[in-house]
Amino acid sequence: MKDENDTRAFGMQLAEELRPGSIVALTGDLGTGKTALTKAVAEGLGVTELITSPTFTIVQEYHSGRLPLYHFDVYRVGEPEEMYEIGYEEYFFGDGVCIVEWADLIGELIPVGSVMIRIEYGGEETQRVYYVGRKEE
Repeated sequence: MKDENDTRAFGMQLAEELRPGSIVALTGDLGTGKTALTKAVAEGLGVTELITSPTFTIVQEYHSGRLPLYHFDVYRVGEPEEMYEIGYEEYFFGDGVCIVEWADLIGELIPVGSVMIRIEYGGEETQRVYYVGRKEE
């Protein structure tokens, strides 16, 4: 179980492990903390800009950290083809770190080996349960 402090610590630790080309795919219901975890990872990467959910722009770019951070929110993506229109491959296979909220909506585009994190509500209001793995073929 994770609360806000645990989420921050987890995100900071995860950031240390990320390398150029890393992809973190986040799934979970509304309000489970996908953006909160993204903010913690960004902090761990040294990003100084304010992290906001890119719901209407699909992707936000942050370049102040040790690696570029590309924060995707694909909630409003109707078809995976829309990801091609924004040039997602340049982000996914580039020199930065990609965090994708609502990754299940574009699951077929998430590369094998990506970090997969499903966030669910815990037993208490402020608790969350994280299921962490890697995408397999």
